[in-house]
Amino acid sequence: MKRIGVLTSGGDTPGMNAAIRAVVKSARVNGISVMGITKGYQGLIEGRVHEMHRAEVHDIVGQGGTILKTARSKEFLTEEGRNKAIQVLKAFDIEGLIVIGGDGSYKGAKDLWEKGIPTIGLPGTIDNDLAYTDFTIGFNTAVSGVTGEIRKIRDTMESHERVGVIEVMGNRCGDIALFSGVAGGAEHILVPEVPFDLDTICDDLVHDRIRGKLTSIIMISEGAGKGESLANYINAKTGIDVKAIVLGYIQRGGMPTVDDRILASRLGIRAVELLMEGKAGRVVGIRNNQVVDDDIDEALAMKPRFDKYLYDMAETLTSL
Repeated sequence: MKRIGVLTSGGDTPGMNAAIRAVVKSARVNGISVMGITKGYQGLIEGRVHEMHRAEVHDIVGQGGTILKTARSKEFLTEEGRNKAIQVLKAFDIEGLIVIGGDGSYKGAKDLWEKGIPTIGLPGTIDNDLAYTDFTIGFNTAVSGVTGEIRKIRDTMESHERVGVIEVMGNRCGDIALFSGVAGGAEHILVPEVPFDLDTICDDLVHDRIRGKLTSIIMISEGAGKGESLANYINAKTGIDVKAIVLGYIQRGGMPTVDDRILASRLGIRAVELLMEGKAGRVVGIRNNQVVDDDIDEALAMKPRFDKYLYDMAETLTSL
């Protein structure tokens, strides 16, 4: 294999640049040139392709976002769009493609693989919602950032004797709320994987205030509900002053943590190795701190996993 391509797709995540760097450096060490594709699958369709050199990735391991930019492409979802993308790959003599993104990006890689284009997927999503890997690139950074924000918000809530409802990302997977809630000492953690009763939460908050605990933090994943609606419900039910805070895009940005930089580097190098070994239609991940690769069909078909033990542990830590 003499030339491969790399693109980032879907939502940006801290650590994508570290993965791009690993792909470029690993490939070039092995005599393979790397073509960077700007703006994901849409950029591929439009032929936004350039050769990546050492200087372009020299100092990006700690840079947030993605130097290749990213986008979502409705055109790529069509047969015509995918055929255009394949024509571009062939025109630039790209023999294999590394895709960094989430499940939607993986489905695009799967479509290309089924049409004969060797593809490898790297898990770039802050939600940690790909079941085949213990952790995705960007998740650790997002959780670390949210945990820091919890402390800031709690300071203000304590000053005003309020309850803070913090809404974080995670539509189908509540890992950001769960992990940051445990690390930040949240009193309640609401995730889409576990049913919850709002009236019980209201009762707990009232009992806390009677016992002199005037401030609490409630973490809610966006897939479990809206922070503003929850705050309004609690206020109407209890009369407690409740403020909703939606953290939004600050979860995506910023310098990746050491964990994410190392994870991205390990996975990026393995992706290149797989293509060199003649393997494709696979995705790379981490399980039990070991780099693994799985068939892309099998990875996408895996049932979502949820750390119920960690959730139960959170319940124990906030029980008194």
